[in-house]
Amino acid sequence: MGRLTPSRRLRWLLALAAACVLLAGLALAAYRMYRPNNPSSGEYPIRGADVSHYQGDVDFDRLAEQGLSFVYIKATEGSDYVDSRLRENIMAVSESPLRAGFYHFFSYDSPGETQAQNFIANVPTLEGQLPPAIDVEFYGDYVLSPAGRDGVVAELRTMVDALEAHYGVRPVLYCTQRAYRLYIRGAFDDCDLWIRSVYGEPNVDRDWTFWQYTDRAKLDGYSGEEPYIDLNAFAGSAEAFAAYPGG
Repeated sequence: MGRLTPSRRLRWLLALAAACVLLAGLALAAYRMYRPNNPSSGEYPIRGADVSHYQGDVDFDRLAEQGLSFVYIKATEGSDYVDSRLRENIMAVSESPLRAGFYHFFSYDSPGETQAQNFIANVPTLEGQLPPAIDVEFYGDYVLSPAGRDGVVAELRTMVDALEAHYGVRPVLYCTQRAYRLYIRGAFDDCDLWIRSVYGEPNVDRDWTFWQYTDRAKLDGYSGEEPYIDLNAFAGSAEAFAAYPGG
């Protein structure tokens, strides 16, 4: 075989580079789709889901039949958004065996006081209801340019205090591990933690109460545009869950 000419060598290197880029892209896509978490049911016997309008019409009885004990339902977002399925979900879950809780998606663009008012105006109190939850994560431009810690902590504290005053129980804070490090750590130790960690066990420096361990589960009992459903584990026994605030 003869030596490669400079032009053939260049073409070969370009082809190799293109193949490496393609393989890297495929590996990244596979990594993003793959959710390895499947925590032991012996260690974490209490499981639950969280849902929003993306799951469409939810059959909460059917979810319970598949081993779930609780569900968190999206209620509100920011100061004026209400999930389009909230009313139907409230009616349906109140007639199911699942313990229900409701969550609010926290906005960095409106005051904590008006966000609390939006949640309180739309979320009743059900028998055995779990504490309200506030979802703190990144969206839009805030993914690359997060809002400053001091301002977020102040507005989030206002909302936490308002919800506790109304419902009589401290809210749970849901967050990604990045949001935990930036906003929650050291500022909200008085709130139970619901941590998202879909690629491994939570890596935080305090105890957590709920762990969202996958966003790629598939169950029977919902019919929305989203084929997947989030699953969560409670950090305790069935007896601890029965005694958990709201139980």
